[in-house]
Amino acid sequence: MLRTRICLAAMLLAASLHAASAQTVAAPAATTPAATTDAKPPGKIKLTMQKLKDMKAKWSANKPKLKACRADVKSKGLIGDDRWFYIEECMSKT
Repeated sequence: MLRTRICLAAMLLAASLHAASAQTVAAPAATTPAATTDAKPPGKIKLTMQKLKDMKAKWSANKPKLKACRADVKSKGLIGDDRWFYIEECMSKT
């Protein structure tokens, strides 16, 4: 009886190890399609961050105009996103 239980436990252990090794072998195969999806365009957040960096670089290059645009924003009482969009429009005007 004890010998049967030991053999059964050994078979279960061998089967679980085999399943675990099969999972580790299948995992790299599953990651290769993910590697090909990296060719997708960057997400919304990355685009937004890049746009903000570009806006900051443009604004830093033209500080007097930025100062005037900030004064306009303050006089209009704009806050949040409206403030940023207004400054962007103001900076793009000639």
